[in-house]
Amino acid sequence: MFVSTLPYRVELDPQWSFDDLVKYVQEKCLSILEHSHYPLQHILGDNRSSQSNVSFLETMFDFISVSKDMGHLSLSNTNLEQVSLEQLAEMAKFDFSLTFEYNPLSDNKRLSCRFVCSHDLFEKSTISKIAQRFQYMFEQVFQTQSSNTSMTDMSSSINKVCLILPEEAEEMELVVFHRLKNIVNEAPASFAQDRLCLNKRIHFISNKSEVSFYNMLFLYRVHLHNTLSVQHLRHALELIVKKHQSLRTSLISHTETARLLQRIIDMNNNKRQLFTFIESIYSTQEKLNDIIHDEKRNRHLFDLAQGLVFRCHIIYYKQISSNHFLSHKDILIFNFHHALFDFSSMQVFLHDLNRAYTTGQLLYDDNTTLRYLDYAVIEQQMSMTGASMFWLDALRGCKLDQPLSLPCDRYRLSNEHQTSRGTSISFDFGQHLSHGFVTHASSNNISLEHLTFAIYFIFLFKLTNGQTDLCISMTINNNRYRDELKAIIGLFENVIPLRCQLDPHWCYHQLLEHVREITTKSMKYSYFPLQHILDQHPQIKKHAFLDISLEFMSYENNNTVMIGDSQLLPASFSFDINEDEILSASDFSLSIYHDMNMNQLSCTINVSLDLFNRETVEKISQQFHIILNQLSQSIIDNQMNKPIYELSLVLSDESYLMQSLNNTQTSFSSPLTCIHHEFVHQVMKHPQKLAVELDEQSLTYCELLYYVQVLSLTLLNEYHIAPGEIVIGIMGIEMVGGVYCPLSSRDPQHRLNALIEQTQSRLVLVHWLTKSKFNNKIVAFDTHLTWINNDKINDIDVDQLSNITITHNDIAYIIFTSGSTGTPKVLKVRHKNFTGNINSLVASNTFNRNDTVVQMARCSFDNHLQEILGSEPISVKLRNLIANIGISHCTVWNIYGSTELTVASTYHLVDIKSKNISIPVGKSLPNYRSFVLNKLFQTTPISQKGELFIGGIGVFAGYLGRDDLTAKALIEIDGEVFYRIGDLVTMDNNGLLHYQGRKDHQIKLHGQRIELGEIERCLLNITSISACVVMKWNDDYLVAYVQSSYKNEEQLRQHCQSHLPPHMIPSIFIILEKLPLNPN
Repeated sequence: MFVSTLPYRVELDPQWSFDDLVKYVQEKCLSILEHSHYPLQHILGDNRSSQSNVSFLETMFDFISVSKDMGHLSLSNTNLEQVSLEQLAEMAKFDFSLTFEYNPLSDNKRLSCRFVCSHDLFEKSTISKIAQRFQYMFEQVFQTQSSNTSMTDMSSSINKVCLILPEEAEEMELVVFHRLKNIVNEAPASFAQDRLCLNKRIHFISNKSEVSFYNMLFLYRVHLHNTLSVQHLRHALELIVKKHQSLRTSLISHTETARLLQRIIDMNNNKRQLFTFIESIYSTQEKLNDIIHDEKRNRHLFDLAQGLVFRCHIIYYKQISSNHFLSHKDILIFNFHHALFDFSSMQVFLHDLNRAYTTGQLLYDDNTTLRYLDYAVIEQQMSMTGASMFWLDALRGCKLDQPLSLPCDRYRLSNEHQTSRGTSISFDFGQHLSHGFVTHASSNNISLEHLTFAIYFIFLFKLTNGQTDLCISMTINNNRYRDELKAIIGLFENVIPLRCQLDPHWCYHQLLEHVREITTKSMKYSYFPLQHILDQHPQIKKHAFLDISLEFMSYENNNTVMIGDSQLLPASFSFDINEDEILSASDFSLSIYHDMNMNQLSCTINVSLDLFNRETVEKISQQFHIILNQLSQSIIDNQMNKPIYELSLVLSDESYLMQSLNNTQTSFSSPLTCIHHEFVHQVMKHPQKLAVELDEQSLTYCELLYYVQVLSLTLLNEYHIAPGEIVIGIMGIEMVGGVYCPLSSRDPQHRLNALIEQTQSRLVLVHWLTKSKFNNKIVAFDTHLTWINNDKINDIDVDQLSNITITHNDIAYIIFTSGSTGTPKVLKVRHKNFTGNINSLVASNTFNRNDTVVQMARCSFDNHLQEILGSEPISVKLRNLIANIGISHCTVWNIYGSTELTVASTYHLVDIKSKNISIPVGKSLPNYRSFVLNKLFQTTPISQKGELFIGGIGVFAGYLGRDDLTAKALIEIDGEVFYRIGDLVTMDNNGLLHYQGRKDHQIKLHGQRIELGEIERCLLNITSISACVVMKWNDDYLVAYVQSSYKNEEQLRQHCQSHLPPHMIPSIFIILEKLPLNPN
């Protein structure tokens, strides 16, 4: 038996064309076949798996080629015929398998395929439907032009291939809405009613709220030269309520089934009034506003259980008319409960009101007229297979439970904390912007709705700091998808997800085309209820896309309404609304309105106060206006091909602040740019001043210079060091033009030898305590011999040192910083970097001649210079400790930077008395510049998180022997080299930077930056360890979780101690037989 079962792993891109996919699969197959001799058992064993727990073995693909020899077989003069796949017994070896058979001997069936699936998982009808979809997919890709099947271009993306069968795509056209004889006056509520009344997102979360979401208010005045009979109006309304049963329908919850039911109130068997008709008087504008406000916000005006869902309120000016006619100053209010009425219903209502008022009757056949009740029943019986397929595919891979990263001021602990309190900001686009967008839409045959949707997705892309998979909710206000539904009063609304997967490099027209496509498809299947869409994802408890909504509405203002011979004019009133009365059904919604009379666009942003401050919303509205202006300017300048990622949310005042903060260019009085020149300069200025102190020993600047020169000459004359104790050693090396690299005596011998080999050091300066750290292969010089050799002291030739040529661009020192590859990175620092940094610190007054610096850190890692010159960013805990102790005569500077920037790059004077929960890392030092950029290297707005890039005098020369790392770390911006620091920061309104964390997995522990991967790789070098994870715990210590059969924790510790510096050794080792993994 020569059969091999192999795993085929295909990672495809939905944007690939079919030709791209075929090429990819071909290459994958050829590479796999090269190793087909490797047994499946070994593959599973290598991955510590068995056949019982490997899912890929349950999905099988096979391709069989039939040869000529397979067609006929003869045994003892008896001819045997081959049995086809269809005739084989259906024994499913796998859960899901597809077999292709290629038979070149067949005339009309050369290629065939067959699905064989387990009855444990699939019904026969399901497999039949899968086969139909597979065949339809084949037809789209390979069908000829003469076919009725819509073809897919081989060069177009494979995500355009549709699995919805043609009959499913047209399933809505097959539905017949008609009067149901068996339904008298009771039926289940429609999906729209059920969603509106039972969905807690839209219903009142706060029991204390007395404000209604549901009151739909329409206000009118009678034309100045007309009147309106109240008696005739009331009779007309009675006729309308009689015809349109929705206006006398109650909604009740069935106790046993817990379902929402709608029940029509029978006019014949009910003697009470079926709608509310009231009259009142106003004499002042304030009184009128109060009445209108009550109609809009009072949640007790309607009684759903009794079917009271419609109100007519006539407000007379000063007195009720004696002849019962409405005049110009009187107000007519029609008020409906939204559960039985939507905006489009108003057209039907006004049309029938005119007929009933004019003729005194409404003609209709009560036995055949389609009711909202019939629609609700038929809707629940409809076949929605095609729509179900569409929405499953549209939301595949979408993280529905993950909210978009909006700039919230706070977050909810749970849904129970939702209050529905909101705030809103409205603004007009203005005549210039409105005209530009409307003209652009009409001249390019673009729907204004699609154009504004595309703008909104661009805005969300920028507002969420570059999220490209954006899923929001869209309210379909008029979901009357069939003509026969347009004459019915009722609630025809749905909420659907609208998912935009954009490419930041698209231009606006590419995004617009994508938005037009997804919106058109989504609208086609908008009859699929939101409840069903949510049911397709039962594992999701909270659907985050419902938190962000989008709405577009076109309307005509000042439409005159004819009631008989009288004209009714729409009346609008503005009045102050208490902040507590503004409700927000979603966390963030944008509504765009198109005034068709004026051809003007306006916008309302409504947000939840649970998450946002009012000030934040005002800034968001300004940022939206910025996006509008930039797009409008692109239209005017005919630059619509610019990528959308180049659009900016940075406001003009923010841009000015950033520019002013980076205006840090400063000239220093000292022309000296080499470290040892600066040192000699300080000796000349302060020869007798104390320079170095350790325990009871000390050196003045003059004495220090003497010993430095002694060591320098020794290095120059005996060891021929030329251009390319610690302070004396450093200055001695610098004075002869050498490059120093500090090592720590606390590091294990193995690590020290490795670091010397990595830097290719020619000479190591040691003393009697550190001699034993190095093997005989390393050239070491005991500096103590220099001090006791009097001959050398007497033979100093300072002129010899003066003849050494060293420039500010020469490398002064190399130093180690934590590396992500398991080996520390070695970086090169120039003389001008260090001297420039010191001058910047002095210029900022963070470091001056009166300071005494205490060095406590080891010199071998990147923070030793930082501790010479100042601490790393101060914590709130330390600030509070200083304040609590009562230290008042000290200045605390928060100095921030990295070794690649030569110690420090930003500074901030800490206010010890401040109660702020975070301490800024400050602003750039003189001659440093800083930018906060997103992943596409665009400037982020104030308060938006981004990666910190710093340029200036201190940017290092590069990594030793690692040009690849240098190219990644150093970025050119505006002709200047910037270091990509890897820290995430935000900038506040004062221009101060706030540290937010590391972009990579590097952490900081007790002032040391540590790459956790370096520790993990060290542990993985032990053969008995198969996996490990190192984590920082409670900001106090490191914990190593080790997967191993090895039980000796002490030997693990010893291994780390021999390969890692002390600060990188985990405090706790937790040995597990297997690391716990999540389902992914």
